Amino acid sequence: MPKSKCKNAILVFESPWNLDNYDANRSSVLPFVQGVAKMQGDTEVFFQNFHNKSSFKFALECLCRQKFNNTIVYIAAHGSKDRIGKVSIEDLLAAVNEKSREYNIKGLMLGSCFAGTKTDLLQIYTEGSNLRWSAGYSSSCDWLIGTMIDCAIIHSALNIEDEQYKTHEAMQKVFAGAIASFASNAIIGENRKQKSVPLSDSLQFVIQPEGRGFRAQVSSPKVFEQAEEHRLNEEVEEEMEEAL
Repeated sequence: MPKSKCKNAILVFESPWNLDNYDANRSSVLPFVQGVAKMQGDTEVFFQNFHNKSSFKFALECLCRQKFNNTIVYIAAHGSKDRIGKVSIEDLLAAVNEKSREYNIKGLMLGSCFAGTKTDLLQIYTEGSNLRWSAGYSSSCDWLIGTMIDCAIIHSALNIEDEQYKTHEAMQKVFAGAIASFASNAIIGENRKQKSVPLSDSLQFVIQPEGRGFRAQVSSPKVFEQAEEHRLNEEVEEEMEEAL
């Protein structure tokens, strides 16, 4: 197969969801991601299932074959505080970290319940890598709504300009725009005590701009603050247009 001429790539790694008793590998984030890629253009989507640590590493080896300008890894599976599917979060992060420089992996989206609980690990494995951002949920997460949010984030990340990678503020603005259409106080899931959790308390962003001296930081509060400003500005503009 000839080398792809596309600018972007999304590498999708997914474990079977079994959302109900009849879900024989029926449910998948893949069609949603393919829709994002078609809308974006100039974007390849590569997909592999994984079931354990060895199959994830094999899948990563299979999909990491070409260096693109902007590669995003999307790992989607049932999650817990320590694992995504049957693989420890630390093992997954270490594997992506290792491949990030050689294959220009700039973003990591963890589409799993509780995968964003350990932001310290996200910071550790983002630093010292080519990753510029990572994101995940610190609570349980509704499957469909979570997939839609994941796709909105991935779509915005595909459009990050080179200049925007150079500051926390510029990257925060990008992700704020991605989630501005979702109400920050909407309930996305539950914590381990089965108490409802709003999106703004669950979705975690870790950002590391390009350049020496920058460190990975948890940027969620700033992202949601800017998202609220984005919504307010849009409301003001709409009111002004109606008044004319």
